[in-house]
Amino acid sequence: MNRHEKGEPIETRLVTVRGTVQGIGYREACVRHADVLGVTGWVRNRMDGAVEAMLQGSPEQLAEMCAWLSEGMSAALVDHLEVTEVAPPFVRFDTFERLPTL
Repeated sequence: MNRHEKGEPIETRLVTVRGTVQGIGYREACVRHADVLGVTGWVRNRMDGAVEAMLQGSPEQLAEMCAWLSEGMSAALVDHLEVTEVAPPFVRFDTFERLPTL
């Protein structure tokens, strides 16, 4: 069952978070926060030390999630947040999950 309401505008963003964001529970906290907001997609570590997240939801949900990614976890030291809009058509996500490191 998809969490997004029918007729509600859905947007998708690919976010790369750079800084001290690995080895501190950042992805687990990200999954929990996405669940609270109703955002779908995924999060994973990258071999270069960054964390990458695919976010899907309403513009308001995505703005809240990006704000959290930037400063919502006190143990994280985020140096840079790169947000790229994904143009439709895009895959529709039903959940938010943690993926293996790429």
